Amino acid sequence: MRWVTTAAAIETAATGLILLFSPVLFGRLIFGGELSESGQSLGRLSGIVLLGFALTSWPDPAARPISRAMIIYNLLATVYLCYLGVMGITVGLLLWPAVALHLCLTVLLAAERMAARQV
Repeated sequence: MRWVTTAAAIETAATGLILLFSPVLFGRLIFGGELSESGQSLGRLSGIVLLGFALTSWPDPAARPISRAMIIYNLLATVYLCYLGVMGITVGLLLWPAVALHLCLTVLLAAERMAARQV
C-alpha cells in the first residue's frame, strides 16, 4: 500500500507542478492545442489543487496530512487568485469572494491545527 501512496503522490505532484509552471506546455503535450488566458489561469489553479492532493500522501509528524494539505492549498489558492485580481488578469464576478473564502479557510484551518497541537 505504501508504494501505491508514494506513486500517487509523485504522479500528482509532477502533474501539479507542470500545470502550475507551464499550463501552455501541458495543453500542447496532452491536448495538442493552445490554452486561452483564462484556461492558463484555471490550469495553474488546478496545479495548486493537485499539489494539495499530493501533500496528503507525505508523512506528517503530527499525523494530520489532510489538515496540512488543506492549509497549503487554501493559502496558495488565496495568493494566486489575489495575484490575478491585482494584476487584472481574468477577473470574474466571483474572484474576490473566492479570495475571501480561501483566506478565511486558511486562517480557520491553521487555527484548528495549532489548537490541536497544543492539546
